[in-house]
Amino acid sequence: MLRILPVDYQNPEHADALLKLLNHYAQDPMGGGEALSDDTKANLIAEMAKRPTVFSFIAWDDDGAVGLINCVEGFSTFAAKPICNLHDIAVLDGHRGKGIGQQLIAAAAEEATKRGCVKLTLEVLSGNEPARLAYLKYGFKPYQLDPEMGAAEFWEYKL
Repeated sequence: MLRILPVDYQNPEHADALLKLLNHYAQDPMGGGEALSDDTKANLIAEMAKRPTVFSFIAWDDDGAVGLINCVEGFSTFAAKPICNLHDIAVLDGHRGKGIGQQLIAAAAEEATKRGCVKLTLEVLSGNEPARLAYLKYGFKPYQLDPEMGAAEFWEYKL
């Protein structure tokens, strides 16, 4: 039976599961294709625990931890309310296609609603068709403010 539980960053079992799942995702081509660095593995849980705007859920079944969602609360200046970015969504190979991602998103949406968030955001690679279809199924869509100006794009500048 699948259970979606909030992550307690102080719980070693939760911390180990989060790192295992995130590292699995990082090594997937859709996650960048490289394992987490030793520095990230050593510091991630403590850094997440320091931030009240970060929260996570893990999907557990009889095999152990099989899915993860990491969320980061942000802020909408247009709405003057918080928003929630679904930063990482990962489901282990062999467990995909069973609705685990949908259940993780639902748990994140419930927590975001409790926090007063007005929307969920996420980024997805244009070539990740299974994830795109799953997000569309949940109700996500690319956003645009004005159709004549086109869809919003996610860009980065590394510091």
